[in-house]
Amino acid sequence: MKRILLSCTIMVAVLLLPSIGQSQVPGIPGVNSDFMNSLGKALGGANPAQTAGAAGSIFGVAKSRLSAGDFDKVAKAVPGMDGLLKAAPSVTGTVPPTGLDSLAGSFTKLGLKPDMVSKAIPAVIEFVTKSGGADVGKLLAGVLK
Repeated sequence: MKRILLSCTIMVAVLLLPSIGQSQVPGIPGVNSDFMNSLGKALGGANPAQTAGAAGSIFGVAKSRLSAGDFDKVAKAVPGMDGLLKAAPSVTGTVPPTGLDSLAGSFTKLGLKPDMVSKAIPAVIEFVTKSGGADVGKLLAGVLK
């Protein structure tokens, strides 16, 4: 009986391991909570919806500037990428090939100050570098200038 109980306890623990570090952001499954916490702090204590929207806006700009193959590398480094992209406010017009003015507009729609863009980008690049490797971090950093 003790062996069965121990086996069940171990099985439950193993099943719960993938959820450690996962998101507390409602409606965005799989997003890494450490990433969201770090980005939220960089944004001066932004709420989860603002944080997810900011990340999604940044990744949206990257997606529009990277080739599909290169963006796929970035996306693989970020659990919950689809949800983050959906959390971004809609952008009207096209994203210019350089500059970050479109992000300032997105941040404003989220209730964040436009100058927060310069604080958010390093946090996003740092996470992608840690989770996807230096080469993937460099891909992202190269298009967020």
